[in-house]
Amino acid sequence: MLDPAMTQQLSTYLANLREPIELVATVGDDEKSRQTRELLEEIAALHPMVSAQFEGTDARVPSFVIRRASAADKWVRFAGLPMGHEFTSLVLALLWAGGHPPKVDADLLEQVRDLEGDFAFEMYFSLSCHNCPDVVQALTLMALENPRITATLIEGGTFKDEVEARDVMAVPATFLNGEPFYNGKLELAEILARLDKGAEARAAAKLADKDPFEVLVVGGGPAGAGAAIYTARKGFRTGVAAERFGGQLHDTLGIENLPGTPYTEGPKLAGDLERHVREYDIDLMNLAKAVRLIPSDREGGLHTVELGNGAALKARSVILATGARWRNLGIPGEAEYRNKGVAYCPHCDGPLFKGKRIAVIGGGNSGVEAAIDLAKIAGQVTLIEYDTKLRADEVLQAKLRSLGNVEIVTGGQTTEILGDAGKVSGLVVKDRSSGTERRIALEGVFVQIGLVPNTEWLADSGLALSRFGEIETDEEGRTSIPGIFAAGDVTTVPYKQIVVAMGQGAKGGLSAFDYLIRTEPVDEVAQAA
Repeated sequence: MLDPAMTQQLSTYLANLREPIELVATVGDDEKSRQTRELLEEIAALHPMVSAQFEGTDARVPSFVIRRASAADKWVRFAGLPMGHEFTSLVLALLWAGGHPPKVDADLLEQVRDLEGDFAFEMYFSLSCHNCPDVVQALTLMALENPRITATLIEGGTFKDEVEARDVMAVPATFLNGEPFYNGKLELAEILARLDKGAEARAAAKLADKDPFEVLVVGGGPAGAGAAIYTARKGFRTGVAAERFGGQLHDTLGIENLPGTPYTEGPKLAGDLERHVREYDIDLMNLAKAVRLIPSDREGGLHTVELGNGAALKARSVILATGARWRNLGIPGEAEYRNKGVAYCPHCDGPLFKGKRIAVIGGGNSGVEAAIDLAKIAGQVTLIEYDTKLRADEVLQAKLRSLGNVEIVTGGQTTEILGDAGKVSGLVVKDRSSGTERRIALEGVFVQIGLVPNTEWLADSGLALSRFGEIETDEEGRTSIPGIFAAGDVTTVPYKQIVVAMGQGAKGGLSAFDYLIRTEPVDEVAQAA
């Protein structure tokens, strides 16, 4: 099961074990069970502190528990093989069970240990899902730190009947005590915020006590990270308030157009950016959603950013880098069947539609790339484009047209998503030239129609916005209000690309620096300092 490189890597990691760990498996005579036995025997052979047993009695076959020998009441269970994107999750589970300290904020760890109540988590993942590892690792850590928390992590491809019985049509899908808990990516802090009712109030109080910043960056994607690094390097007190650090990168798989980096993946780049930001004296405030901007009424005064948890942050200058999000179709059935056949992440949810009929809405690069990838999995793919022709690069169009299980519909307006028994059963497409409607029977709809800027929270700020809701900026990243700058996908700057956002973030940081050294602070700022 483990190739030489993986074997060497795992052997190196297992040298960090501090206590013996036990692998207790439930296996049968099927091929997946044979592979599970082989994997666990290979792991156990790599270190004397690891033992493997095969007398488990769990209902899911194959499955295995990882636990510390001295603390059998703390365990995590994998049902199916945690390979692919989840191999790192397996390695971390082994290390944490063996007493190797996790690289997690000490306050979060204490919060996990102090949770009151019994929490039995079940979480479904796919081996190609790049959003799943964060959830797998968060639940693993919680189960190994608190005996009243259990985590069973289930590879959906191995347990297809169970996936269908529970109507799991998008991953990561998490259940708590037998009931749906959340569909989508959650980090440890987000899970704790949902379980610990007092967490939000404590976080708000902690944020409210902060002194004013010289630069406050709102947003933690490539633009926000670039801005923060540049202002911190200039010696200014910098804070980053991000709803989810990394932003859209967490929803991006292969990245092949970042100069100097031939290939990387979104979640990895997000982690690299966070590590880079933390190299500097930057106050990184994650899970901090901005809900209102109150500009200073005097140039040189303090701007205020109000957060969703009730806290407010003040700063002499603000760089807005809140990015954009996937655009919804806004048609009947979309919201009703979200995660029940309507999906937005082909890499995450594609494996759940193996052999099924699906549609991809959108004929740009993202839509055509999604259709190409999904054609390898699905039985039939129908790509629907509103325009009279596809807008993707010619090389992608040529690849798409070469696939035998793909139908291309241009000049088609998707007007309704149909459902039956709580999940997608088809959609309605109107021919824009003739007005005739066509019903297409299918099981999944992947929406890939572009982005919407995250600017609703700025409606009463006085900032100038374009008719598309983007923040208007000049060539230096300045907005219509002195001391407030903007960068990245949230602005009118064309070409919504990672490398463009990074450069715009750096420009915004330098412009904020120029503003601060040329603008005298008013009395309120001097007093706050």
